[in-house]
Amino acid sequence: MRFAGRQVLSIADFTRDEIVHVLTVASQVEQRGRGALFSGKLMATLFFEPSTRTRLSFEAAMLHQGGQVMGFSDAASTSTKKGESLADTIRMVEQYVDVIVMRHPRDGAARLAAEVSRVPVINGGDGANQHPSQTFLDLYTIAKLFPALLTGDRQLTVAFAGDLKYGRTVHSLVSALCHFKVKILLTAPAGLELPQQYLDECAAAGLPVEIASGLPEAIAASDVLYMTRLQEERFPDPVEFDHIKASYRVNAAMLRSAKPELRILHPLPRINEIATDVDFTPHAHYFPQAGNGIPVRQALVGLVLGVL
Repeated sequence: MRFAGRQVLSIADFTRDEIVHVLTVASQVEQRGRGALFSGKLMATLFFEPSTRTRLSFEAAMLHQGGQVMGFSDAASTSTKKGESLADTIRMVEQYVDVIVMRHPRDGAARLAAEVSRVPVINGGDGANQHPSQTFLDLYTIAKLFPALLTGDRQLTVAFAGDLKYGRTVHSLVSALCHFKVKILLTAPAGLELPQQYLDECAAAGLPVEIASGLPEAIAASDVLYMTRLQEERFPDPVEFDHIKASYRVNAAMLRSAKPELRILHPLPRINEIATDVDFTPHAHYFPQAGNGIPVRQALVGLVLGVL
C-alpha cells in the first residue's frame, strides 16, 4: 500500500483499506512511544486561520519523533499581507521542507496547494470543506472505544448535533463512516442541516440515516454523540441564536437516559454546547480524543514521508 509522497487532502480520497491501514499504523506508533522516526525531517505548518489543537498536535507529533518544525500561525505576519498568492507561497515553502501542513479559510485551498507542491501537503482544514487528519483521529478514537467499528460485529449508532452545514469535521467524518457498519442520527437547527451531498453519500453506501427530534433522543439512542459548536455569526438574529443554542447544549442531567457506554466527542473548541459538569461523567471523551491527534498525525506524516 503506497503512501510515500501522497497528498492528504480529503477523506474521500482514501479507500476503506487505506483508512484502516492509517489507524493500524497510528496504534503501532502510539505503542512505540517517542523516538527518532523524523530525525532530519522538517515540517512547515502554514496556518492562514486560527488553530490550537491541529497546529500544536502536528508540531508535537513531529517533535516527539525527532523532527523539526517551521511555519506561522497568523497570515497577517506573512507576505500574503503584501499580496503574495497562495501558489507562490507554497512554491517558496517547498524549497525548505519535507512536508507541508496547511489550514486555510477557503474551500479547495489545500487541493490548489497540492497541485503546485513537490512535497506532500496535509490539509489541516480548508473552509467548510474537509479536515481529513481530524477525521482519522475521530475514527481512531471511536475504534479504540468500540472495536466493532473495524470488526463490524455490530452496528454502532453515531449521532451528530449542532452545526452540520458548515462543520467540516462533520462532513469528513460522515464521508468516512460510509465505509463502516454504522447508523447515523442527525439533529441540527433549521438552516444548519447536513448538506444533501453527504446524505447522498450515505444513501449510496447503504447507511441508515435518521433525523432525531432533538438532543434527548440522540443521547438516548447513540453510542457516540459528536457535538459541534453553533456559530453565532451564522445567525442574523441574536435573540434567535440565544434561543437555539440552549436547545443544543448537553449537561450532566441530560445524560441520565444515556447508555452506559455512550461517549461524547467534540472537535473543540467547546464554547457552551457542552456544560462543564459533563467533564466529570464517564461519557466525556473529547479531551482524550484531542490527545489521539498525536499518534494519528505521526502516522500520517510518517506514511507520506515514507518512513512508516
